[in-house]
Amino acid sequence: MRTGFYPGSFDPVTNGHLDVIARAARLVDRLVLGVGVHHGKTALLSASDRVALLEEVCVPLGQTAGCDIEVATFDTLAVEAARSQGAHVMVRGLRDASDFDYEVQMAQMNAAMAGDVETIFLAASPDTRMIASSLVKQIARMGGDISPFVPDIVRRRIDTALDRA
Repeated sequence: MRTGFYPGSFDPVTNGHLDVIARAARLVDRLVLGVGVHHGKTALLSASDRVALLEEVCVPLGQTAGCDIEVATFDTLAVEAARSQGAHVMVRGLRDASDFDYEVQMAQMNAAMAGDVETIFLAASPDTRMIASSLVKQIARMGGDISPFVPDIVRRRIDTALDRA
């Protein structure tokens, strides 16, 4: 069984993430979406909310592709989390050249620590390459319309989170 690991904060999961997930699901038999939990960072959505949203919007993508999609949290190095999930492939999405520079350096560091985990890069589709979770959060916090960038269930959950803030 080919297992891939796609790490991220997914705070929130965006249409850009979904694009990468749908395409990665066609490449592996099992795809684990790793929700990074960093105790030093304050997320807009709780880890449990992010996991629930990923499960709701991504499991159907896996079913369409014939891939089992699972969601797990991690608070270690991503490459260690990939290994703990039995993954030999780590998936990373690239939006632009600055992502490429950062991600290649990270992939090389990961390869030095865990040569058995290969990093693959999936270029963002033209319709999603401008989407960044940080910008989505900024737009939402300022009252803008984020519906072009996230699934409707995610938009509703962000609206709820901001109403409580």
